[in-house]
Amino acid sequence: MMLHILGVLTPEQVGHIRTRMAEAPEWIDGRESVGAQGARVKRNRQLGEGSPLAVELGQIVSAALMANPLFFSSVLPLRVLAPYFNAYSGGEHYGLHVDGAIRAQRGGLPPVRADVSTTIFLSGPDEYEGGELEVVDLYGIHEVKLEAGDAIIYPSGSVHQVRPVTGGERVASFLWTQSMVRDDGKRGMLFDLDTHIQKLRAEYGESATTVGLTAHYHNLLRMWAEV
Repeated sequence: MMLHILGVLTPEQVGHIRTRMAEAPEWIDGRESVGAQGARVKRNRQLGEGSPLAVELGQIVSAALMANPLFFSSVLPLRVLAPYFNAYSGGEHYGLHVDGAIRAQRGGLPPVRADVSTTIFLSGPDEYEGGELEVVDLYGIHEVKLEAGDAIIYPSGSVHQVRPVTGGERVASFLWTQSMVRDDGKRGMLFDLDTHIQKLRAEYGESATTVGLTAHYHNLLRMWAEV
């Protein structure tokens, strides 16, 4: 399931993050955070993993995501990896690849199984040329280029790429989440059911029907969740 989530970060939060990123003492080669396969096709820059600035800004992004009802309902997060921050310009790109299944955490924390990938755009589409995120699945190629502050989620097992940035600079944050429900199809069904329950409740109020459907939702979650 791919899902566009509007306004995860406010314009003020985006502005603050961009200002702080511009003050970064240095950026590292993006290839330092990937394996051999990814390193062959990755050309970008990142804030150093675990650097004080990455930790500071990551806390803003993580808090905003966890407070977003749509993110929580669609992803059902169990463990969320600390966000990364990257930048592309001057033809930098990240060719076709798939994200690693298991991501290590710092500080002795347990590893995260990458079920869901999230990109939060920090620069608007008018600030750079190219740089589209392309996600490939059974239904074709999905091209994503969102407003600053918006997020896209998609299954981490999807083949995807960031097209070359031929003008301006593309800045984003990205992270991986281990979901309580491993299977993307089951997560999608739960999200669809939850969405329809919320619409029924908003239109008609609480009723025996919404209570019954809510019970059905939680019993499915009880059956499928790994916690």
